[in-house]
Amino acid sequence: QVQLVESGGGLVQPGKSLRLSCTASGFIFSDYPMSWYRQAPGKERELVARITTSGNIKRYTDSVKGRFIISSDKAKNTVYLQMDSLKPEDTAVYYCNALHSFGGGVPAFSSWGQGTQVTVSS
Repeated sequence: QVQLVESGGGLVQPGKSLRLSCTASGFIFSDYPMSWYRQAPGKERELVARITTSGNIKRYTDSVKGRFIISSDKAKNTVYLQMDSLKPEDTAVYYCNALHSFGGGVPAFSSWGQGTQVTVSS
């Protein structure tokens, strides 16, 4: 059974940083590219960042380029999202998932974790 457990969210002021973590189980972590999504109130879930199985290639949506960094630790079955220079428009629930393929950007699993709330506000 696939389990994805996100943590690390919180309430921060604009310009501050957060580091999100997602620990995965129930599948072979090293076989899948991993990703972070976010969903703001009233909006569709958005793919924010993705990383290849090797960790050598990363891709970001334009709005977070230069501010967010995705990384993974295969030994811990964990993917991270370092978020710097946070903006109010980054406010959302953040989720992780594996991907069918790095290029396709389609979630590999239909079950999602509970997500972690990030709120950026002064």
